[in-house]
Amino acid sequence: MEAQVTAHARYSLGEIDNRLYGAFLEHLGRAVYTGIYEPGHPTALPNGMRKDVIDLVRNLDVPICRYPGGNFVSAYNWEDGIGPQADRPTRLDLAWRTSESNAVGIHEFAEWAEAVGTDMMLAVNLGSRGLDAARNFVEYVNHPGGSYWSDLRRKNGRAAPWNVKLWCLGNEMDGPWQVGHKSAAEYGHLANETAKAIRAFDDKLELVVCGSSHSEMPTYPQWEATVLDESYDQIDYISLHMYFENYEKNTAEYLALPEKLDRYIGTVGGVIDYVKSKKRSKRDVKISFDEWNVWYHERKNDAKRMKEWNWPHAPVLLEDIYNFEDVLQVGCILNTFIRRSDRVRIACIAQLVNVIAPIMTEPGGAAWRQTIYHPLHLASRFGRGTALLLDVECASYTADVADRVSYLDVAGVHDSEAGWLTFFAVNRHGQEPMEINLSAERFGTIKSVEHTLIKHDDLEARNSKEQPDNVAPQQVKDKATIEGNRVRVTVPPYSYSMIRLKL
Repeated sequence: MEAQVTAHARYSLGEIDNRLYGAFLEHLGRAVYTGIYEPGHPTALPNGMRKDVIDLVRNLDVPICRYPGGNFVSAYNWEDGIGPQADRPTRLDLAWRTSESNAVGIHEFAEWAEAVGTDMMLAVNLGSRGLDAARNFVEYVNHPGGSYWSDLRRKNGRAAPWNVKLWCLGNEMDGPWQVGHKSAAEYGHLANETAKAIRAFDDKLELVVCGSSHSEMPTYPQWEATVLDESYDQIDYISLHMYFENYEKNTAEYLALPEKLDRYIGTVGGVIDYVKSKKRSKRDVKISFDEWNVWYHERKNDAKRMKEWNWPHAPVLLEDIYNFEDVLQVGCILNTFIRRSDRVRIACIAQLVNVIAPIMTEPGGAAWRQTIYHPLHLASRFGRGTALLLDVECASYTADVADRVSYLDVAGVHDSEAGWLTFFAVNRHGQEPMEINLSAERFGTIKSVEHTLIKHDDLEARNSKEQPDNVAPQQVKDKATIEGNRVRVTVPPYSYSMIRLKL
């Protein structure tokens, strides 16, 4: 099978926001406790944070991390997580039927974020609480001093403000499962008034309003239209969420799901344009895709377990063990975000550690990379720069979600400063290798080619504590063929490749 991919220096989508490679941490299962935080662990720092996990996150180069939720935030009192740890209350978390010790709050998370080199993206509770608690939280986090909440922060050990730029106005408020669920009109009004109060404090902050939890919601896309109609001129982003499943164990259908993701982004982009035109606004609202990942391996089993347990603290929950097939899916998702980076400026893999995550830990023991860590790592490290508008010619197949699904899923990025063209390519064909003919027009001379491949003969292959590198990237030794401004690279069936051209 052959595929022709043409990149032209004059045709691009614009600069990729580095925050496209963000992450998410919620007080859910073992994401925080025995995930990032485990006092007494052999690698624990004095503040209780696991150094082995910090190193793995730093290697991902995560530019932003959303916290503390998620469903958790909709009944969360942020004040419970400040002051001496011994004095903090234990609360029942209604979202996941667990108990929350509040040993980790904003101070601890901020220290961890600084250690891993990421910016904080904080969410406020617009479920059980509202405007007043939100503005107080912003004041506590961002005001230098001289007010009640900022002076309390200083008393609690942090003199300088954290100056958090990005704030989420609640979480999945369209969902009936959410504590404090509201109609679109109710939520849109509350989000608008909360945004106005926050902007009265600092009009340079970036605010994210809740869009649909997924594209199958009965209120989608009317939810977006109503919420944006209420809040458009006060916010900067609308959030979208999507999780990917393969219960039927049909790889071709599974790998076609990013076509649905692409339509989801396109539809909401159209709603944004409609509301902007309706309001005669000069404001550009973008998309924050702040929850996405593969999630199905343990989902049904854990839903049953949650109904039976008695409010445990940090239980094993939603700990999907990812396989090689999920590498291909995550690669296609990331490619979609790159191709839609004119609309999607922020994206957060959900979540980062243990809970549907690229990183797994053992309490008191090892930490290791799941299979999906690797495409995220390659995209985060080498997918920064200008997103290219590619012309792709390749055979396609018919799936339930789309009539023409290309066997080649590819995205291209130009790093003009470093002089690299990078292509991320997934061969969706299960039997045939693919010869990819890359044409780089008006980029200059191609000096060399690097080919990084993730491939395993078993789609069910997983990484584990015992075999942490069972699925991992490898450098392809066979040289690609360079002919002027063209490069020929052959990739195997069901594989993920990063092909880099040095200019």
